[in-house]
Amino acid sequence: MKDVLLIALFAFGGAACAGALGAVALRLLRHRSVTVSLAVVAAVTVTAMLAGTLAVARAMFLSAHDLTVVTLVVAMAATVSLATALLLGRWVVARSRDLARAARDFGDGGSFAAPSAPATAELTDLARELAATSARLTASRERERSLEASRRELVAWISHDLRTPLAGLRAMAEALEDGVAADPARYHRQIRTEVERLNTMVGDLFELSRIHAGALELAPHRVSLHDLAADALLGADPLAKERGVRLRGAHVGHVPVDVDGKEMTRVLANLLVNAIRHTPADGTVAMAVDRRDGTAVLSVTDGCGGIPEEDLPRVFDTGWRGSPARTPPAGAGLGLAIVRGIVEAHAGRAEVRNVPGGCRFEVTLPLADAGV
Repeated sequence: MKDVLLIALFAFGGAACAGALGAVALRLLRHRSVTVSLAVVAAVTVTAMLAGTLAVARAMFLSAHDLTVVTLVVAMAATVSLATALLLGRWVVARSRDLARAARDFGDGGSFAAPSAPATAELTDLARELAATSARLTASRERERSLEASRRELVAWISHDLRTPLAGLRAMAEALEDGVAADPARYHRQIRTEVERLNTMVGDLFELSRIHAGALELAPHRVSLHDLAADALLGADPLAKERGVRLRGAHVGHVPVDVDGKEMTRVLANLLVNAIRHTPADGTVAMAVDRRDGTAVLSVTDGCGGIPEEDLPRVFDTGWRGSPARTPPAGAGLGLAIVRGIVEAHAGRAEVRNVPGGCRFEVTLPLADAGV
């Protein structure tokens, strides 16, 4: 028993010395290639076995021939182990370099394409994560390009919409100043109308800037969508009568929601004004409120004739107006962008789809918590 314990102590001592030297080598070479690290690990393993074997062999007083045989066997094992470690390290390094090249292309603005050659499980997981990140960044770039295009269109359309009323205001002001206006009262009324239009545009721009900057402050409280819808229908009635459009709110139920009443009133007003403007005379604009899958759904259906399918994803984009037939007499295409911004600030969503004879805008909001 004592001999076995002594042998174990000699083997452990030799292996521990080799392991300690290997740990120091790994620390010194920690910034080098994986091939070097694997070679060091293999060398430590073989050296530990060799040191332990030689220590035991000497302690057992083997003959010189037997000691040589043991040393030769261990040396051959060490050679094979080191060669295997070097080959494995070169293979791992080659796979990691392929992955690095793919990641470099992805970082330069392209999309990530994982190397086709087989790799270790860790490198495969890393490639999968890089592919998912690449997909997210590609989508982000597309959104950024879309937003930039919307901003450019918005600047162009705002410039156009401002130029026309400003030119009219200047002409009317000069006519009044020169005393050549045949009906000064009519000029004053027209100036007031144009100023109100400009004020509305500036207000929409300010509201949209607050939404995009995340500075929209909400004061939610419990309210019924029935009450908000009724007020919105009443406010839009004069415009509907002026354009010969019928307003219907027959399917408006009492659905409680926690929203900012002022901002949500603006949402409903924008949707109704948009629907009335694009519905021909003697057409109908219908508003409905209902519950669906645990949410509150408010819809406005118009008689515009429908929106081209390829334009549906852009309806709520900033500055979007669609075809000239859907362009309002004075508007920068901000109303629906404001609708989406306010609705999303309430943790809801705004959608649009075509229906027979027109299109339907839907606002989905979380239902008010019944326990509150």
